Amino acid sequence: MRSGPRAKPTALKLLEGNPGKQKINKNEPKPRAIMPKPPKHLCSVGLKTWRRVTEGLFYMGIIGDIDRDALAAYCASYALWERSWIAIKEMLKEDLPYSGLVTKSDSGKLIQNPLISVANKAAADMVRYASEFGMTPSSRARLSIGPTGRPEDEKLKRLLFVAK
Repeated sequence: MRSGPRAKPTALKLLEGNPGKQKINKNEPKPRAIMPKPPKHLCSVGLKTWRRVTEGLFYMGIIGDIDRDALAAYCASYALWERSWIAIKEMLKEDLPYSGLVTKSDSGKLIQNPLISVANKAAADMVRYASEFGMTPSSRARLSIGPTGRPEDEKLKRLLFVAK
């Protein structure tokens, strides 16, 4: 087993311009270039998130059919994060001090609302999955997409908010 930082997928390395001039693994397994279908278990928020992110990732050449489960985990984490904060927001509407932020335990002590822990855990998971796919600001800032004249490249640039 190798030690050190995790290997970066060749597609991301090439999009970044291979800044470390590391050797490119020509034998890296490549997923089939088929847009993965969303799993049936995703809720409506997860499915909406799936549709929002898969097209851009697919055109960047970062995802394939085998990445479906990791992407589904990202979408499920996003849905859990969003729904937790919607519930907390509803609780915050109550006209009580700290409503939504704290609750009383069985012994009567004030404790942090458990939904905050759920939201924080989902957010941490979501960011971890997002960085694997190059979807965080820092990972996206390292990408460099050169023009090739293909129509899908212009679409990709618009999806990534880099078109001028």
